[in-house]
Amino acid sequence: MRFAHLEQRLKWMAFALGLGSAVCVVFDNQLGAMLLSLPFCLIWIYCAWLHGERQLKYINMLFTALYIYGLWRYYDLHLAAL
Repeated sequence: MRFAHLEQRLKWMAFALGLGSAVCVVFDNQLGAMLLSLPFCLIWIYCAWLHGERQLKYINMLFTALYIYGLWRYYDLHLAAL
């Protein structure tokens, strides 16, 4: 793949996003956790595709779908009423 040389940088970015998401959970910021976790999952889907790790890829695809649904639901419940 043409972005394979960026894999380590992407993994560090995913680490920072995961850490930020955990901090959001601790401080009861559900929206922030979902917004940080979605790119985290997308990075890991890409890294799993890079190495053909099917189980990791499918687990992160499931989490990505859940985060997209959660963000849509958050918007529908909180922001659409404004």
